[in-house]
Amino acid sequence: MRISSLAVLILFLLSLAAVTVAAGEDPYLWLEEVEGEKALAWVQERSNQDTAELEAVPEFQKIHEELLEIYNSSERIPYAGVAGEYLYNFWQDADHVRGIWRRTRLKSYLSDETEWELVLDIDALAEAEGENWVWKGAQGLYPEYTRYLVSLSRGGGDAVVVREFDATTKTWVEGGFELAEAKSNISWRDRDTVWLGTDFGEGSLTDSGYPRIVKLWTRGTDLSAAETIFTGETTDVSASGYTVHTPEGNYDVVSRTPEFFRGMTYLYRGGELIRLGFPDDASFNGIFRGQLMVNLRSDWTPAGRTYPSDALLAIDLEKFLGGARDFDLLFEPGERVSLAGSATTENFLLYTTLDNVTSRLYKLTFQDGNWKRSEVALPGLGSAGVFGTSDSSDDYFLTYTDFLTPASLYYVGENGKPELAKSSPAFFDTEGMKVQQYEAQSKDGTMIPYFLVTPRGFQADGKNPTMLYGYGGFEISMRPRYSGTTGRAWVERGGVYVLANIRGGGEFGPKWHKGAVQENHQHNFDDFIAVAEDLIQRKITSPRHLGIVGGSQGGLLVGGTFVQRPELFEAVVCQVPLLDMKRFNKLLAGASWMAEYGNPDTEDWDNFMKFWSPYQNLDAKKDYPKVFFTTSTRDDRVHPGHARKMVRWFVDHDKPVYYFENTEGGHAGAANQNQRAYMWSLTYAYLWKMLR
Repeated sequence: MRISSLAVLILFLLSLAAVTVAAGEDPYLWLEEVEGEKALAWVQERSNQDTAELEAVPEFQKIHEELLEIYNSSERIPYAGVAGEYLYNFWQDADHVRGIWRRTRLKSYLSDETEWELVLDIDALAEAEGENWVWKGAQGLYPEYTRYLVSLSRGGGDAVVVREFDATTKTWVEGGFELAEAKSNISWRDRDTVWLGTDFGEGSLTDSGYPRIVKLWTRGTDLSAAETIFTGETTDVSASGYTVHTPEGNYDVVSRTPEFFRGMTYLYRGGELIRLGFPDDASFNGIFRGQLMVNLRSDWTPAGRTYPSDALLAIDLEKFLGGARDFDLLFEPGERVSLAGSATTENFLLYTTLDNVTSRLYKLTFQDGNWKRSEVALPGLGSAGVFGTSDSSDDYFLTYTDFLTPASLYYVGENGKPELAKSSPAFFDTEGMKVQQYEAQSKDGTMIPYFLVTPRGFQADGKNPTMLYGYGGFEISMRPRYSGTTGRAWVERGGVYVLANIRGGGEFGPKWHKGAVQENHQHNFDDFIAVAEDLIQRKITSPRHLGIVGGSQGGLLVGGTFVQRPELFEAVVCQVPLLDMKRFNKLLAGASWMAEYGNPDTEDWDNFMKFWSPYQNLDAKKDYPKVFFTTSTRDDRVHPGHARKMVRWFVDHDKPVYYFENTEGGHAGAANQNQRAYMWSLTYAYLWKMLR
């Protein structure tokens, strides 16, 4: 067959594009211009084209209707935080798309018919001001909680505007604290003073785009008059100041974070900063009844006794400042037991653990210099968490869920026993469904646990449409939880759901996380591949019916996995992803993640990063699954250019691909319940189209 000279030229240019990406001469840099006219025109055209095709999938319309019903259900649990005499809740539904901030009292909250008092209507505010406001939270002034610092984002990004709000009059405070749009750190010190880090002008931000200068700003004074307390380095991730409020007294704290999971903590006393002398990689867990709480990330031998990584320690703060290092060991980790979280009430320290990825809850009391521990029984082998605590009461709430049990909210009052307060409705029929936990052997021999959720009538015949989900980063644990979305749109319809607990996560403590950091990051992909291969070996599924899903770090995970082993998968959902690891540290907050991945401007690139960076390892000669990439124009954390450039490479190399870029939503990819329902409806329509 004779090839025309034009065709030869096109083939040459395509092959050149593949070479230049690998060599670092990126032909798609124009797609990094987030609001660029050319970039947005291409994004809109491509996104409209592909979403129209996915909307035409037979399952889409019905799934979309069902997910809208789930996300906007009035029967969802209205999780609330305790603040003074009220419980506050932020709520979104079909009638309140942007949401309402509301409150109630405990007695009403525990009743079947909670009476809510409207505090702030974000839909009305957005309409009145002509802005697409997205709620980003509110910080109350201790202990009365009548004043709040409210954060609002345009379109859902991390950058916010901040305004002071009076919860008594339900009005903005005239002449109150107010900040222009920025990635700010702000918190109350007292009624007339706030801790502040923001964009003060040139040189005031780190390379990651976060504040590096900590100031105290007094009410009624100009921002330029705020007193500088601390200045970090531009290479740091960030610096911040805040006050720990306790019944025994208040503690001013300044924190410097040079990199993820490493920092320095200072007490600010008498105009001086006093460094707290625990390891840089340990976490300051607050102060409870005068006791300094520290969570370790590596073994530490401060005074002849070695405390293990992931241990939770306590010591009298004043004695610690005087040189004492005889800590009380409150939690000691096991090989497969890790600390999941902690909280305090008036008299209790509560902490949860993960025991082979299932939750356990413990209560500690501190009296006469001694700690006493007891276990709080949970409803089952699922995931539990504590919230709604207050230092004026020993009451608290805990949540419980597992794959087949709708989320339940328990109230723990005077008798100390969890009592069911609220529960979510059952959004899917669990009859015939089963949950099992297996292990897969990774390339280096490490055993990787994963959960398997199978539908009614399941048979291990290799033909089951299977969705494998993973994250594996930043010490974040993937735990069993009930998902009406996954259950209704996937498992109830006959799909298999798999949750992988790969290295990089926090399921088994800091060591499990460190097992996939920097030079070990290839373990992240190896572990995920091992789970996929185990599913195939067990005949749970086969490559023809196997899809992988992940977002953010999980987007990097699935991106790197399908590039390395494209033959294993028929479908890939890659959401708000990191993909170009040669330039990730130059895009938005990317520089803050070099402790996780490495620095591509050093020998890290040649030593290990270039071998697994998805974008740089694309090969025009290979066949890839028809990937579905999603991102958000308003994602100011992970740059949308990662997904855009990958998709454009696919298009220019005649590789099949789907793309959806939401014009708002921030790093979550969606700004409200309707957008979440649409995004996930596209996702499940894609999975059914590819895997059935």
